Amino acid sequence: MQYGVTLPTGGECGDPRFLVELAECSEAAGRDGVLLEDYVCYQGSPTAPTCNTWIALAAMAARTRRIRLGTAVTPLAAGDPGTSPGRPQASISSPVGA
Repeated sequence: MQYGVTLPTGGECGDPRFLVELAECSEAAGRDGVLLEDYVCYQGSPTAPTCNTWIALAAMAARTRRIRLGTAVTPLAAGDPGTSPGRPQASISSPVGA
């Protein structure tokens, strides 16, 4: 049996640095995977802080070794994950809100 964690990318988890910390903790605790939810708007609020799921996954991959990473929910209508209008733009070196 394998165990994983599903995390949002908005609200308290809207900072990619925090998501990286959670991935590291999950790996250290013996979890097998971390899945991120991917949405343009967190809980229907356009003002809630969110981060780019794909940037967060890349940062998590750089800081973990064996844990599996992926998305739990990806809205196909949102288009290209890095350039969709209305989607917060961030990079690993410059997260949203930094």
